[in-house]
Amino acid sequence: MISIWELETFYRKRNIIIIGAGFTGLWTAISIKEKFPEKSVLIIERNSVPLGASTRNAGFACFGSLTEVIADSEKMGWEKTLDLVKMRFDGLKKIQAYFKNSEIDFELSGGFEILNHDEPLQRIDEVNKKLKPITGIEETYFLNQNKIKEFGLGKSEYLIENSCEGSLHSGKLLQKLIEKCHELKVEFLFGKEVKNIAEQTNEIEVQLSEDILIIADQLIHCTNVFASQFLEDEEIIPARGQIILTEPIENLRLKGTFHYDEGFYYFRNLGNRILLGGGRNQDFKTEETTAFETTEFLQNHLESFLKEVIIPNQDVEISMRWSGIMAIGSEKTPIVKQASERQFCAVRLSGMGVALAPKIGEIVAEMI
Repeated sequence: MISIWELETFYRKRNIIIIGAGFTGLWTAISIKEKFPEKSVLIIERNSVPLGASTRNAGFACFGSLTEVIADSEKMGWEKTLDLVKMRFDGLKKIQAYFKNSEIDFELSGGFEILNHDEPLQRIDEVNKKLKPITGIEETYFLNQNKIKEFGLGKSEYLIENSCEGSLHSGKLLQKLIEKCHELKVEFLFGKEVKNIAEQTNEIEVQLSEDILIIADQLIHCTNVFASQFLEDEEIIPARGQIILTEPIENLRLKGTFHYDEGFYYFRNLGNRILLGGGRNQDFKTEETTAFETTEFLQNHLESFLKEVIIPNQDVEISMRWSGIMAIGSEKTPIVKQASERQFCAVRLSGMGVALAPKIGEIVAEMI
């Protein structure tokens, strides 16, 4: 049983409860407190640190690759695609406005995409023309063949560069966001899982255990793929991303963030190590899961990719392996909406939460 002291402090009524302390939950809390400083905001996170996609990704400050933009435009039309590109572009700018690059290891060292056929090159001018109003750059994407040799990517036919993409340290960004939340008097409950939600006419009840219930005026779901537990009608499909990190490599020539095969493979340098993730398209069914595991099949596949495409003819040791869980749907547009009278959601960020969350937080703050 709980005491009166707990009941009147930690578990007291709040204006807004946010479930999930990842990028979306934190940016949403910041946006709300900046717009409505008088509102009390509590973030509930079931783990001791944010888990899911925010701490388990590859640390891409993701703008998106050429083939990805082309594929999105074919799937959901140019209007939605450009809205999404603009949201990512503005989101990355907002991160830089809030934090010094050195605080979060932010490096705008350019994004690259490896191509082994020239089909997307036929559409590069068309895409650049569409993107110019967003980026203000004549050539957002351009062919940079000189860097193939410079990076030691000898087995690649074409290299497309875009200067809008970079990399950062996801853990440090989360820490800075939590600090910012504390500054704004956002409160946290870590290590507590929401067991049940009951919406009444004049309030919402959030059940954490048999004897712990917190009342709020409004509730916001920011748990990405794990929101499907409460938002059963939404199309939220889990997509696991497996990752490997090498031991330090002497004289590593690779610098920047790289995409391959419409972004299904992604790799970058982390100092003088290589971080590589993806390959989900080799085994879609197995990777449609919320289990934080790695599989022998995909781990071996990533190692082969590392040795064949990224650093051919070099022996490297793997120092770490992990996985993160993204949320995807039949199209890439995130689900940001009012789900009921007192509930809102900001979920399904399709692996681009780092760049999307800063702007999604603003949208949710406008909604409430």
